[in-house]
Amino acid sequence: MASTSSSSNNPISDTMASLSVSDPSAEDEGKRVYQPRYIDVGINLTDKMFQGVYNGRKSHDSDLENVIQRAQAVGCKMLMVTGSDYQNSQDAVNMAKAYPGLIFATVGVHPCSASALINSAGGVENLPSALKPVEELALQGKTQGTVTAFGELGLDYDRFHYSDKESQLVVFEQQLEIAKRVDLPLFLHSRAAEEDFNRLLFAAKLPRKGLVHSFTGTVEEMKILVGEGYDIGINGCSLKTEENLAVVKELPLERLQIETDGPWCEIRGTHASAKYLRTMPAYLTDIVPGDVKKDRFKVGMRVKGRNEPCAIAGVAWVISQVKGCSFKEVCEKSWENSMKMFRFDEAAILQEEFKESNPDSKAVEAEEQG
Repeated sequence: MASTSSSSNNPISDTMASLSVSDPSAEDEGKRVYQPRYIDVGINLTDKMFQGVYNGRKSHDSDLENVIQRAQAVGCKMLMVTGSDYQNSQDAVNMAKAYPGLIFATVGVHPCSASALINSAGGVENLPSALKPVEELALQGKTQGTVTAFGELGLDYDRFHYSDKESQLVVFEQQLEIAKRVDLPLFLHSRAAEEDFNRLLFAAKLPRKGLVHSFTGTVEEMKILVGEGYDIGINGCSLKTEENLAVVKELPLERLQIETDGPWCEIRGTHASAKYLRTMPAYLTDIVPGDVKKDRFKVGMRVKGRNEPCAIAGVAWVISQVKGCSFKEVCEKSWENSMKMFRFDEAAILQEEFKESNPDSKAVEAEEQG
């Protein structure tokens, strides 16, 4: 999932320092000074890369606070931090407690974590008890306003080297049963597994739908999910090929949500979408700092090859260009869809109420994050 890129493969970086806007309509839109607002509904801020650790090696100090500040500077009002197993989900919840009203968490077990969960449980027969803490964390976070989705759960048939098919299927199926009790929207993952994914998901007849994030499927696959009431999450991985762009073109705005999935899924110079980044107006790019290699880290700069929420404007811009609609329309519609599904406004109220009734909670969680 992790990736690195040279400056020639990172069109966002290449355009930050000096940008020539070739699209008059883009320049006109810049003059209208629309101030975009975003919800990054898929960001892995608990990943060690944001602590300066890459492949087990420490390259620089944590710059998580700078990453969050850059996200806010470009217009990110809310960030949904994804959980991939129990401990990672707990970390995401702690982060949400430390940044109330800004950060929210998902809780669940990623398909690539399925085999590890079964092994640690001592076998499939012990899986229900192994998943119990995940369910309890989700329910507790729901009442406290820190957890806004159940997941990341699903199937990934591209990466059996992490989890075998049988393990993924049983963990997905059991989590769908938990989802009925948790009653949160789902944060879903599907890679090369459409038939099994749809069969299990639709058979569960869940009371709440959800978001199939980082979507890379076909137009036909997208239409089936949309027809069943699911939203589609678009990030850089969803914009790699012309086939991907065809999906975006056909995707109804009413079912669109946007994300970065950082530190992965950046838009690279080799992607079919890269050409659209060259038309981004300066008012969207000038507020994003340039990047440097991780071994030459400098405070205030982004790290080359490490995606982060401040790049979300590029995702929204590409979508607007592919669909032939305004940048504002993409931003506002995706905002509306995310708010409707995940109810961040209601969750923020619960966070505030919990903080007021537990005055020491923020200090404790902030200490844990540090």
